[in-house]
Amino acid sequence: MPSLPPAPSARHATTVALTALAPAAWGTTYAVTTELLPPGHPLFAGLMRALPAGLLGLALTRVLPRGDWWWKTAVLGVLNIGALFPLLFLAAERLPGGVAATLGATQPLLVAGLAVAVLHDRPAAWRWTWGVLGVLGVGLVVLGPGARLDAVGVLAGLSGTAGMAGGVVLTKRWGRPAGAGPLTLAGWQLTAGGLLLLPLALAVDGVPQHLDVGAVGGYLWLGSMGGLIAYTLWFRGIARLPVGASAPLVLLSPLVAALVGIALGESLSAPQTAGFVLALAALLAAQLSPPNVPIREGQMR
Repeated sequence: MPSLPPAPSARHATTVALTALAPAAWGTTYAVTTELLPPGHPLFAGLMRALPAGLLGLALTRVLPRGDWWWKTAVLGVLNIGALFPLLFLAAERLPGGVAATLGATQPLLVAGLAVAVLHDRPAAWRWTWGVLGVLGVGLVVLGPGARLDAVGVLAGLSGTAGMAGGVVLTKRWGRPAGAGPLTLAGWQLTAGGLLLLPLALAVDGVPQHLDVGAVGGYLWLGSMGGLIAYTLWFRGIARLPVGASAPLVLLSPLVAALVGIALGESLSAPQTAGFVLALAALLAAQLSPPNVPIREGQMR
């Protein structure tokens, strides 16, 4: 009989839990945007989420990139933030929220594929299988009967997801330079992404004419817990966890979004509940090492 997957250590479990706070915080973005922020300014919201948080990170750490980390920071800032936000906003405008969320849930599979090419890491069939089941689970939770596909929206959603998947893999490959912790790396990338968003947001969205207390609180939440804190925890986790364990944690974003919807008065049907359980099981199973393959009698030598 094959043995059960070994359980993670307490230290590993703590790292997973802290890293999971990042996608969990990102899962509140849609509700914060729709409930608190002024409508019609999605790029400005992305700017406020990135640039002030990045500048705060620079002020706290007082460390700037050196050498080739200038261009590496620019690349990672574009993939993880600067290009990701506009593409996701475009997908949200052209697609129902459920379709966009399901496209985002494919990130673990994209990370696994990129890890083969860039890191020469071949994820086990165990993680491939749970990655597919995770996408199916999220699809059951968020896809409604009125789901429709739009070519531009699908391309934008997949491009944004692939970009962040590339950011995850490159962050794992490049690591961190000496003297730069996760907060430093988060500050660099949020600033780089925010600077890319600055002219785009001002040219397309402009500055909202009226900001109430709720909007100010929403921007503060996106920039703090959804920005600097979340990305600091995310980069810390990527450095310590295998890519096959960190990537599936993004499934928490649509699941948390669904829980927030329930708190705001929505309800889950039986298929949605089953999908929620399946996606959560996939997320947890990905944290376990693959079960040992049993040794056949003829192979014992």
